[in-house]
Amino acid sequence: MNIMATDEPADQTDLSCVEESLMSLEKLDRASPDLWPEQTSNKVPGMHEFVAQNSPQTEPCFWTANLSPEDISRLHQLGNLTMTGLISEVKRLHDVAYQLGLEEAKEMTRGKYLNIFKHK
Repeated sequence: MNIMATDEPADQTDLSCVEESLMSLEKLDRASPDLWPEQTSNKVPGMHEFVAQNSPQTEPCFWTANLSPEDISRLHQLGNLTMTGLISEVKRLHDVAYQLGLEEAKEMTRGKYLNIFKHK
Protein backbone atom coordinates (compact mmCIF):
# COMPACT_ATOMS: atom_id res chain seq x y z
CA MET A 1 0.00 0.00 0.00
CA ASN A 2 2.89 2.35 0.64
CA ILE A 3 3.96 1.89 -2.97
CA MET A 4 0.62 3.15 -4.25
CA ALA A 5 0.69 6.13 -1.93
CA THR A 6 4.07 7.20 -3.32
CA ASP A 7 2.98 6.60 -6.93
CA GLU A 8 0.03 9.01 -6.77
CA PRO A 9 2.08 12.23 -6.29
CA ALA A 10 4.40 11.19 -9.12
CA ASP A 11 1.40 10.63 -11.37
CA GLN A 12 0.03 14.06 -10.42
CA THR A 13 3.33 15.79 -11.29
CA ASP A 14 3.56 13.90 -14.59
CA LEU A 15 -0.02 14.93 -15.40
CA SER A 16 0.64 18.57 -14.58
CA CYS A 17 3.82 18.54 -16.72
CA VAL A 18 1.83 17.14 -19.63
CA GLU A 19 -0.87 19.77 -19.15
CA GLU A 20 1.73 22.55 -19.09
CA SER A 21 3.35 21.24 -22.27
CA LEU A 22 -0.04 21.26 -24.00
CA MET A 23 -0.85 24.81 -22.88
CA SER A 24 -0.87 27.36 -25.68
CA LEU A 25 -0.04 30.98 -25.03
CA GLU A 26 -1.44 32.11 -28.36
CA LYS A 27 -4.21 34.72 -28.16
CA LEU A 28 -7.08 33.98 -30.49
CA ASP A 29 -8.69 36.93 -32.17
CA ARG A 30 -12.46 36.47 -32.03
CA ALA A 31 -13.13 39.24 -34.54
CA SER A 32 -13.10 36.99 -37.62
CA PRO A 33 -16.20 38.62 -39.19
CA ASP A 34 -14.23 41.86 -39.16
CA LEU A 35 -11.21 40.16 -40.70
CA TRP A 36 -13.26 38.39 -43.38
CA PRO A 37 -16.28 40.55 -44.22
CA GLU A 38 -18.92 39.56 -46.75
CA GLN A 39 -17.47 39.78 -50.23
CA THR A 40 -19.39 41.84 -52.75
CA SER A 41 -17.60 40.40 -55.77
CA ASN A 42 -18.82 37.31 -57.60
CA LYS A 43 -15.48 35.53 -57.20
CA VAL A 44 -15.70 34.58 -53.52
CA PRO A 45 -19.20 34.43 -52.02
CA GLY A 46 -19.67 35.24 -48.38
CA MET A 47 -21.58 33.02 -45.96
CA HIS A 48 -24.96 34.62 -46.68
CA GLU A 49 -24.54 34.14 -50.42
CA PHE A 50 -23.35 30.53 -49.88
CA VAL A 51 -26.43 29.71 -47.82
CA ALA A 52 -28.71 31.36 -50.38
CA GLN A 53 -27.13 29.37 -53.22
CA ASN A 54 -27.23 26.02 -51.40
CA SER A 55 -30.54 26.23 -49.55
CA PRO A 56 -33.54 24.26 -50.85
CA GLN A 57 -35.84 26.14 -53.15
CA THR A 58 -39.03 27.44 -51.60
CA GLU A 59 -40.87 27.79 -54.89
CA PRO A 60 -42.39 24.64 -56.40
CA CYS A 61 -40.55 22.82 -59.15
CA PHE A 62 -41.84 22.98 -62.71
CA TRP A 63 -42.89 19.33 -62.65
CA THR A 64 -45.12 19.82 -59.60
CA ALA A 65 -46.93 22.83 -61.06
CA ASN A 66 -49.82 20.78 -62.50
CA LEU A 67 -50.13 18.32 -59.61
CA SER A 68 -53.06 18.39 -57.23
CA PRO A 69 -52.53 18.26 -53.46
CA GLU A 70 -53.66 14.61 -53.54
CA ASP A 71 -50.99 13.84 -56.14
CA ILE A 72 -48.31 15.51 -54.04
CA SER A 73 -49.52 13.60 -50.98
CA ARG A 74 -49.28 10.33 -52.93
CA LEU A 75 -45.74 11.24 -54.01
CA HIS A 76 -44.78 11.78 -50.36
CA GLN A 77 -46.32 8.42 -49.44
CA LEU A 78 -44.34 6.67 -52.16
CA GLY A 79 -41.19 8.52 -51.11
CA ASN A 80 -41.53 7.26 -47.55
CA LEU A 81 -41.78 3.59 -48.58
CA THR A 82 -38.97 1.18 -47.87
CA MET A 83 -37.20 -0.58 -50.72
CA THR A 84 -39.34 -3.71 -50.36
CA GLY A 85 -42.50 -1.62 -50.04
CA LEU A 86 -41.65 0.26 -53.20
CA ILE A 87 -40.91 -2.97 -55.07
CA SER A 88 -44.24 -4.46 -53.99
CA GLU A 89 -46.03 -1.27 -55.09
CA VAL A 90 -44.37 -1.47 -58.53
CA LYS A 91 -45.39 -5.14 -58.80
CA ARG A 92 -48.97 -4.23 -57.84
CA LEU A 93 -49.05 -1.50 -60.50
CA HIS A 94 -47.66 -3.95 -63.06
CA ASP A 95 -50.42 -6.45 -62.24
CA VAL A 96 -53.09 -3.74 -62.53
CA ALA A 97 -51.68 -2.61 -65.89
CA TYR A 98 -51.69 -6.21 -67.11
CA GLN A 99 -55.32 -6.70 -66.06
CA LEU A 100 -56.29 -3.45 -67.79
CA GLY A 101 -54.54 -4.67 -70.94
CA LEU A 102 -56.51 -7.93 -70.85
CA GLU A 103 -59.81 -6.07 -70.39
CA GLU A 104 -58.95 -3.68 -73.21
CA ALA A 105 -58.15 -6.57 -75.57
CA LYS A 106 -61.44 -8.23 -74.66
CA GLU A 107 -63.42 -5.04 -75.31
CA MET A 108 -61.61 -4.42 -78.60
CA THR A 109 -62.48 -7.94 -79.75
CA ARG A 110 -66.09 -7.39 -78.71
CA GLY A 111 -66.18 -4.11 -80.63
CA LYS A 112 -64.76 -5.82 -83.70
CA TYR A 113 -67.43 -8.55 -83.64
CA LEU A 114 -70.20 -6.00 -83.10
CA ASN A 115 -68.93 -3.95 -86.05
CA ILE A 116 -68.50 -0.86 -83.91
CA PHE A 117 -65.31 0.08 -85.76
CA LYS A 118 -66.77 -0.31 -89.24
CA HIS A 119 -65.86 2.38 -91.79
CA LYS A 120 -68.70 4.48 -93.19
